[in-house]
Amino acid sequence: MTPMAETVTVSGAVSPSLLASLDPLLREWLPRQRWFAGKGRPVTGFSLVAAVELLPLGGRLGLYHLLVRAHQPTVPVVGAATHPADCYQLLIGVREALPPRLAPALIGHVTEGPLTGHTVYDALYDSRPAEVLLEALRSQARIGGLRFDRDQGREIRPGLVPRLMTAEQSNSSIVYGDTFILKLLRRVVPGVNPDLELPLALAREGCARVPAPTAWMQADVHGETYVLGVLQPFVQGASDGWELALRELAKGEDFAAEAHALGRATAEVHTALARALPTVTLGHTQLEPLVAGMTERLEAAVHAVPALRPYAAGLRTAFTAVADLAAEGRTLTAQRVHGDLHLGQCLRSPDGQWSLIDFEGEPARPLAERRMPQPVIRDVAGMLRSFDYAAYSVSPPDPEWARRCRAAYCTGYGEVSGADPRTEPVLLRAFETDKAIYEVLYEARHRPDWLPVPMAAVERYATSDLI
Repeated sequence: MTPMAETVTVSGAVSPSLLASLDPLLREWLPRQRWFAGKGRPVTGFSLVAAVELLPLGGRLGLYHLLVRAHQPTVPVVGAATHPADCYQLLIGVREALPPRLAPALIGHVTEGPLTGHTVYDALYDSRPAEVLLEALRSQARIGGLRFDRDQGREIRPGLVPRLMTAEQSNSSIVYGDTFILKLLRRVVPGVNPDLELPLALAREGCARVPAPTAWMQADVHGETYVLGVLQPFVQGASDGWELALRELAKGEDFAAEAHALGRATAEVHTALARALPTVTLGHTQLEPLVAGMTERLEAAVHAVPALRPYAAGLRTAFTAVADLAAEGRTLTAQRVHGDLHLGQCLRSPDGQWSLIDFEGEPARPLAERRMPQPVIRDVAGMLRSFDYAAYSVSPPDPEWARRCRAAYCTGYGEVSGADPRTEPVLLRAFETDKAIYEVLYEARHRPDWLPVPMAAVERYATSDLI
């Protein structure tokens, strides 16, 4: 049974029955998308949060912007969002028939309601809807509850040719003429999104390691604001850090020089964030819940992935060691951090400069948690785990490659920050262990073939062995 619809913000001639007509098609299509968070649970219905008609159906192409809640059973799923109905941003194109070039975008053929006889599809695959979004950002349009804003000091030329990036990711991105990239968030929540907040703060600090937002797209719904997308300069010819590392591994080439430069870049970003936004001191009272959260995630993971059980006691010691530091009166400085740092969140330009991107944090975590100040070693641990992941994803694994990269990264980080992360072995082990547990859960749910990679790390961390 479909849940009762929420109060809907509607612009143009959007029919209240629009979602009902799309319901059976979306139930089949949405769970197949890489960015759908509720995998493993059936979709029981949808409710409409907001709907805006961007192109009227009177022409050969109609375009609707929808914010839709997907309702699913509320059985707890470890590592997933705790709220029962995730809200997704959908751009629905409508045509009488799809040309062959848009076949991968097909959602389905509508048999009832206001779109009867039409074909609906993911409009981001289509150049005309992508052009509509860029023009709205360029002109700072207001369309229903949609609001498009931009940095007045940055020019957006009209007529840039769009293309959808088809690599699997947790959101969707459109490149415009090798000049800009528009990242559209798929699962959205109301509030200040760090993927816009932090790059804006870094731009004010003059930090060149993060592309400064040129424009952004938001929705105002019943007094709440949803960040929907961010337009940033496109780093032409840049290499994704993960792909670059795998290529070097495949060739038997050393990556230590790049890891060293990446460590310096990370420290520059952390230093700029500490200047731009408040820092806090974590004492015993604040460290207790941090340790408790790590321990709870371990217990939940052991319940969900039985392969972890033999290592649970050893892994738990990584967290109790931090509790012991806190009991001795140790304090930590916390600040805003990237929150989900790994090689895939880094770009190397053709001139050798590294940039950090995607400041959204771990999407499965609540927004308030993603915006909390954290010890910078959390980001460091994420990157060190990424080197480990690369080294153990090839056959045969190359742990020595990972050791060299980890050492070089920490050296580079320390040169800029003044504090080499290796001088904090207890914290480093705790945050790496926490990250590895997250990876085990993710792989068990989404990519079982990859599960041996984080499990190899779990074996080491259970015996205090950080490579």
